[in-house]
Amino acid sequence: MAVGWKTEVQRSRRKTISMSVGEDGVLHIKAPLTVPVKVIEDFIWEKQSWIEKQYKRLRDRENEIEIQGYLSNEEIETLAGMAKRVLPGRVAYFAERIGVTYNRITIRKQRSRWGSCSSNGNLNFNCLLMLAPSDVADYVVVHELCHRIEMNHSRRFWSLVERELPDYAKHRKWLKENGDVLMRRMTGPE
Repeated sequence: MAVGWKTEVQRSRRKTISMSVGEDGVLHIKAPLTVPVKVIEDFIWEKQSWIEKQYKRLRDRENEIEIQGYLSNEEIETLAGMAKRVLPGRVAYFAERIGVTYNRITIRKQRSRWGSCSSNGNLNFNCLLMLAPSDVADYVVVHELCHRIEMNHSRRFWSLVERELPDYAKHRKWLKENGDVLMRRMTGPE
């Protein structure tokens, strides 16, 4: 496809064309089986401004990682120690407010998740939360504790989160916009 970006097209039984820019810098297009290539190319050109914003966002993230640097094993261990001291208190505080119980709390050095809650109430949190604003860490704690009531992401689940943190959307947005930079600081250059 002569559009100026490395592009991958995936065709399937769908009704619309969609696109995303992957972390690898590839423009991923999903298109219906019968849509002509010309229509896909026109769609890409119409969305050129959006695509350029996505590439700028990727470059900005790379620059941010270069500025902050990758975390050493010692720094990761320090963050894990901090998380073990800080997060159990936050979990206890919010669990009481929400009215739920929990079992074990584990601090992990994860490369893709901020937290999780098992069906038997074990909670896992990423040590990298210590690099996020404290309100964002609290959001992750509340999110996982609300799974003690709703083990899904239904409307009812988000209502529970919102009841405890009315401004949770801004913390969720912060994670979406900045979380991958933190995660990639742990993984190092590829």
